[in-house]
Amino acid sequence: MIFSRKRAGGARHARDERTTEVLDSYDAEESTPAAPSRGPYDVSEAPDMPRLDLGSLQIPAVPEVEVRVQADPQGVIQQVVLVHGENALQLGVFAAPRSEGIWDEVREEIRQSLINDGAAARDVEGEYGTELHARVRTPDGPTDLRFVGIDGPRWMVRGVYQGAAATDPTAAGPLAICLDGLVVDRGHEAKPVREPLPLRLPREMAEQATQENPAPGQREA
Repeated sequence: MIFSRKRAGGARHARDERTTEVLDSYDAEESTPAAPSRGPYDVSEAPDMPRLDLGSLQIPAVPEVEVRVQADPQGVIQQVVLVHGENALQLGVFAAPRSEGIWDEVREEIRQSLINDGAAARDVEGEYGTELHARVRTPDGPTDLRFVGIDGPRWMVRGVYQGAAATDPTAAGPLAICLDGLVVDRGHEAKPVREPLPLRLPREMAEQATQENPAPGQREA
């Protein structure tokens, strides 16, 4: 099942670089660290704004961005893709260890997999750090992909850009705004490293999807 929905409203967050301030023990007691000026945010530090709640991932409402969700009959989501014009951004969110990020290791594994399949892949420094740019063969011809990874507190967000945004980050436009405004709700339970965090349709969307695509036993004869 593919559920598509256009989101409206929302505002662009400042795209400043994150800064980390080292405080001594006295300052730590007297000061509260400022929330980052851009996301993806952990749920504990996210600014308030309209978002589509998919469980572990909350997607900001940005005008003209279509949210395409592929889910099973139980409402469990297998894929989330944001679309704006001819550009697309596929999103995934995964568990990570408390002590370190995993994007560097994951990126290298993606690179090796692409190279083994005959694709060209290279590291490029981007606004979130090191990205992976690749060109893959498809039935429609060569396709460019841009892999972006953001490590957070015990989670990692992976985004894959397609379209002009795969080679020109400035073309991402509203999709970049969505990435900057993402919120991750990791939860507190222990999870294996790299396990996808659970994503589910909101109840009203799941009910609508069930009505539009009833199970075989529920269909009228």
